[in-house]
Amino acid sequence: MQFKSTAFALLFGALAFTACDKDEDKPAATNDTVELTATINGQQEVPANNSAATGTMTGSYNKTTRVLTYTVTYQGLTPAAGHIHQAAPGVNGGVMVPFSSVTTSPITGTATLSQADGDALLAGNSYVNLHTQAFTAGEIRGNIRQK
Repeated sequence: MQFKSTAFALLFGALAFTACDKDEDKPAATNDTVELTATINGQQEVPANNSAATGTMTGSYNKTTRVLTYTVTYQGLTPAAGHIHQAAPGVNGGVMVPFSSVTTSPITGTATLSQADGDALLAGNSYVNLHTQAFTAGEIRGNIRQK
């Protein structure tokens, strides 16, 4: 009889302990990181051009720290400069993030954005632009969007 009482007490205690671990008691998990992508080509330039060069941009943006991490790959051109600009698709805008080096693909980096630049990025109002000697205003461009 003593064994049954002890076993019952242990089982009841385990159930009571488990019952206290409700999901409602835990804070909701938040995902502060947004994944980003862009397809880069001459057709997205303003005005569009017939460049055969192409590229891609992938990245992530942390909404809390406002840190942007990016990787830009390209082929078919030799960039003289490259940037992330702030403007809506079809519109040219100012530089938001200058790339420190564009001489080899991939271009990688991180930048801490201002709140306004982060808001523009999340709203789809930014683009990657690679400039060359032949196309000083930009040869290939890709509008950045959330995945």
